[in-house]
Amino acid sequence: MPNPLAADLDHALAHTEGVWDELRGARLFVTGGTGFFGCWLLESFLWACDRMELKATMTVLTRSPERFRAKAPHLAGHPAIRLIEGDARSFPFPQAPYSHVIHGAAEASAALNRDEPLRMLDTIVEGTRRALEFAVSAGAGRFLLIGSGAVYGAQPPELTHVPETYSGGPDPLDPSAAYAEAKRVAELLCGVYGRTHGLDCAIARCFAFVGPHLPLDSHFAIGNFIGDCLNGRDIRIHGDGTPWRSYLYAADLAIWLWTILVRGASCRPYNTGSERGVTIADLARGTAAAVRPGTPIRVARVAEPGAPAARYVPDTGRARAELGLREYVSLDDAIRRTAAWHLAAGRCQPVWEQARA
Repeated sequence: MPNPLAADLDHALAHTEGVWDELRGARLFVTGGTGFFGCWLLESFLWACDRMELKATMTVLTRSPERFRAKAPHLAGHPAIRLIEGDARSFPFPQAPYSHVIHGAAEASAALNRDEPLRMLDTIVEGTRRALEFAVSAGAGRFLLIGSGAVYGAQPPELTHVPETYSGGPDPLDPSAAYAEAKRVAELLCGVYGRTHGLDCAIARCFAFVGPHLPLDSHFAIGNFIGDCLNGRDIRIHGDGTPWRSYLYAADLAIWLWTILVRGASCRPYNTGSERGVTIADLARGTAAAVRPGTPIRVARVAEPGAPAARYVPDTGRARAELGLREYVSLDDAIRRTAAWHLAAGRCQPVWEQARA
């Protein structure tokens, strides 16, 4: 059966060909391998394995192998993939050696961060330390932390794009900053293990993304907007629509993560995302135009005159200059591809079919 992501995966392979040569015969261990980031890592890894005969393998830690097999049987059933069950904070170490460890397990849940900040903090910090301990014990040469742009805290409104050199941070006394503070500690742990054990720790500070495998019913605004359009609902903006965000397409994300894993300098973070900022209101309008023109857009609040807009947009100059990374897929095209994938996968009933039902 043809892979509906074939064009995207060919795109990713075309821009990472030299990277894969470094992974021939590699044994990789991945935490968080069954979420949005993880699925794209697996999709692109297996695509490269099959087309370039890498003879590499990947062990994937998941809390529920059965659920992942049901969700993505083409990934779970590939002979290069081995699933093991466990929690990122306490998983038993599989038999060494492993050449690369990718740590992406984290509770990226706004509800958990709000309702159980201690659990959020413990999951990220303890999970990162466990993954680093495993990397050392397994003799891994490279470790990739999938971090977050949240480490910068609130981006000053006068700063249109936040660089890695920005020294701000979240409020350490604000419980809602548990996710951001935990991601900061995760980077600190990489620094500690890099110094004390000589482990090469690459860090990707990830911002916002769109693409296949992105949930349409979570706290991701762009996913909700696409889901609203596909299901014939009005788009609802819960705020005033003025915050600025940017979105990198998932196939481009795969290019960036594999490149940072192999070529990123140790303990030197790289902002990972798009520099093309867009307001939430314009994002809603763009999503409607790309997926279902004429979709009504409801904004919960009127913007306060003169109030500075919140921003969450990276400066990616370091990744461009040092690693040759760039953004290839436009936001409009990314939205269309994401919507088309969800329809092809049967995750949404298009509104035109609902009307006939």
